[in-house]
Amino acid sequence: MLKKTKGVVLHAIPYNDKYYIVHILTEEYGRLAFHAPRSKSKTSKLSKFLFLPMSVLELEIDYKGNKDLHRVKEAVLAFPIVELYADPVKNVLSLFLAEFMYRVLREAGKDEPLFDFIVHSIQLLELSHQSVANFHLLFLLRLTHYLGFTPNMEKSSQCAFFDLYSGSFISDIPIHKHYLDKEEGYYFRKLMQTSFESMHELPLSRDLRVKLLERIIEYFRLHLFDFPEIKSLEILRTIFNN
Repeated sequence: MLKKTKGVVLHAIPYNDKYYIVHILTEEYGRLAFHAPRSKSKTSKLSKFLFLPMSVLELEIDYKGNKDLHRVKEAVLAFPIVELYADPVKNVLSLFLAEFMYRVLREAGKDEPLFDFIVHSIQLLELSHQSVANFHLLFLLRLTHYLGFTPNMEKSSQCAFFDLYSGSFISDIPIHKHYLDKEEGYYFRKLMQTSFESMHELPLSRDLRVKLLERIIEYFRLHLFDFPEIKSLEILRTIFNN
């Protein structure tokens, strides 16, 4: 059954000499897996360049209901993406976030607010002319809202420590090790109060940025079952340590 929908490419892997398996978060059906031709031509209707991570596509698909694999019949970019692939920092960020969503949104169904958030975030990253060094931190923290474990900021102005288990600020160090210390808690609160438009104004050292990213990932790991390894994390650490 032919259907039209928008989609965000999360992951593409070769299946054989002729096809890719492409994982796409679609607006209408949630996450789906497709097979698509391995065409190397930029002029092909289904060029492999369409299926780069974080590409936003207008799709015509052969939707097969509850089947595991569907077919992309036609695809075009919903809007041009240049910076995400040309700019080294934006490229690494997009690869990391695409893999993160590929690992986390494994059984994502239709969720228009989540889809709109992701597409809007990709547009902001593509078009930003300011530093995007904090972008991934803000994106992951806002993603928690759509996954159901948004940090509770109610006592953030009175309490210094953030308990990763409870997802809330507390006044004393907990008996377990999963918490943010005073410095981490301070900048965690700042991140939660920062917008994408003003993210370049929040000064973070490279070491602190990496540390906060690791703690945010720890937060996801504590709140999601069977949280997987993020392979591109090491690349991200490297680029921010240069």
